[in-house]
Amino acid sequence: MTPRMSVLAALVVAMLAAPASAQDVQRGRAIYALCTQCHMADGGGNRLALAPAIAGLPEWYVTAQLQKFRAGHRGQHFDDIAGMRMRPMSLAIANDNDLASVAAYVAGLAPIAPTPVLEGGDAARGQTLYAPCAACHAADGSGNQAVFGPPLKQVNDWYMLTQLANFRAGVRGAKPGDTSGALMRPMSMTLADEQAMRDVIAYITTLAN
Repeated sequence: MTPRMSVLAALVVAMLAAPASAQDVQRGRAIYALCTQCHMADGGGNRLALAPAIAGLPEWYVTAQLQKFRAGHRGQHFDDIAGMRMRPMSLAIANDNDLASVAAYVAGLAPIAPTPVLEGGDAARGQTLYAPCAACHAADGSGNQAVFGPPLKQVNDWYMLTQLANFRAGVRGAKPGDTSGALMRPMSMTLADEQAMRDVIAYITTLAN
């Protein structure tokens, strides 16, 4: 690589790593108006619309999931009702710059601690079941970008149950191109049944306190 190419490569990396500008975030706010009908203006989500809380999720994670929906790696399975609703919304985002802008806006929203709604989970048993999850999602549920593990502390418990079931059934994580989903799918299968899923989720909800 020539010195000039090295400089150009460094500039590209710097641009990709740079935080979104105020103008980008304002653009993201305008685009997000379309998302409020399901995820609400504050990003707190709406269970009736099958829309989880997204406020404060890391920008890298929001970007990646929107890209998956746009590419068809998520939201094309007939048993994924919420995903099939989300995919056309992602396709309404005109280009990569707009996608980055809305991801930056969502990441900048104040996180909202969701109210637990699931019952019957044993958090003590769930703590043991969570041990393998800590490698990617961190012991405190804060996530780990290096291994593409999103934070779990502020995820709705009902949404976690749905997604774990989706991973186990191949509704999510089985599409070619969904690398991180393919890693999560076998992890979901270590949970023997719905009770085990409820137990680990009950423990995860304690991490938000």
